Amino acid sequence: MSALRVKHAELEAKLEREENRPAPDAKAILDLKKKKLHLKDVMAQELAHN
Repeated sequence: MSALRVKHAELEAKLEREENRPAPDAKAILDLKKKKLHLKDVMAQELAHN
């Protein structure tokens, strides 16, 4: 579970960097948000099974 949290935090940092760029890449932002949501779902499923 902690590995998933670390990955989620890494994606959040990447997302913040992309959003704060002078010319953010909308596709990259969308992809990062989808990955973060997927990880959040995986973490929720793991919590439900414990």
